[in-house]
Amino acid sequence: MLPRIKEILQKDANTDVHPQRPGHEPVRENGVSSNERDSVLFKNDRIYRHQLARFNYTTYDVRRAQDVTNPVTTHRDIIMLADTNDDTQHPFLYARVLGIFHANIIYTGGEIPDYNARRIDFLWVRWFEYDGNISVHWDDCKLDSVHFPPMAREGAFGFVDPSCVLRSCHMIPAFVAGKVHSDAIGLSRIAQDMNDWCHYRVNRCVVLYFVFADTR
Repeated sequence: MLPRIKEILQKDANTDVHPQRPGHEPVRENGVSSNERDSVLFKNDRIYRHQLARFNYTTYDVRRAQDVTNPVTTHRDIIMLADTNDDTQHPFLYARVLGIFHANIIYTGGEIPDYNARRIDFLWVRWFEYDGNISVHWDDCKLDSVHFPPMAREGAFGFVDPSCVLRSCHMIPAFVAGKVHSDAIGLSRIAQDMNDWCHYRVNRCVVLYFVFADTR
């Protein structure tokens, strides 16, 4: 929450909506001090939950479209760009949405505190992890293989800014590999890991264009 509220205030300062406040540059989570974290308040100590999230995206034929994600349905997997410039690395990140939330955040840090609440939307997700180190290419005639890391591992869950989501994606279970829990008993009702498959294949979107010739 802290980097995002500071980024919002920085944008407001650049557009002269609010006076310039020093120290509002976006920062990374691993560089946040305890004093800065104490400067972020949730208005009324509340977080609001939503059932649906809508993501606007551009189709391959340059048209506008929209995906709807619902955590309680099978349409809940999303794709994002990975922060890498290396062609040998995976260009995308995949996650399963477990919850859709927003909170009204107040930032009290800086020399001139801002006590106006700003709405910040966020997704609670469970990350997919690639099976290999290099993405497959179209010429390989294969699909990228991913799986869920152990839930006890650090970083297995996280929070995502909805504006970073490209669109929904389709994960195909690798049925031949079987399920993680053969007895269908998992650890978390929210994560629904009792239904986890050992591996998934990332489905690719294929668009067919039909050209009709005028035979007159």
